[in-house]
Amino acid sequence: MSFIFPPIAAGRGAIVRGATALAGLAALAALSGCSSLLSEGTGAAAGIAGTAIANKVTDNATVATGIGLGVQAGAKAALAYAQRKTRGEEQDAIAMAAGPLAVGKVASWRVEHQLPIESDAQGQVTVSRLIGGVDLECKEVVFSIDTPADKAGAPPAREFYVTTVCRDGAQWRWASAEPATARWGSLQ
Repeated sequence: MSFIFPPIAAGRGAIVRGATALAGLAALAALSGCSSLLSEGTGAAAGIAGTAIANKVTDNATVATGIGLGVQAGAKAALAYAQRKTRGEEQDAIAMAAGPLAVGKVASWRVEHQLPIESDAQGQVTVSRLIGGVDLECKEVVFSIDTPADKAGAPPAREFYVTTVCRDGAQWRWASAEPATARWGSLQ
């Protein structure tokens, strides 16, 4: 079996339009801050872009399907990377705030995300106990995620979680491999 591919140069305008549409839809979904819309929107936009690309490259349904699936997989992988990066920023902010604290002391933490796929996050953290031994300094911490209230003057909505942070040289780092909370899920 052989595949005949028409020249791509004739279809570059459509490819550029498809890629622009993908970027535009991703940007609109990103501005919404809604992760389910972002996830579904990314998959849909990738499907549209993949179709536009495939239609200009080939008339073979198998090849077109492969192109579409490849574009969609790439878009979903890029979104998963962005979500992991966002979670990593939050985890680093919590670890840095908790590192210098003594047991029972409380500090605030805040992060402004580099990728605007979610709202910036903030809360408080306290150290509940010290863990470790020689050359292994860790802390169990309780932290909150504070969501601003809908009404002016009302207290923020707070969710609480427990994790472990450990010293890595001069830096404190998130040490939980698999947090058992719905918030972090499989994005660790």
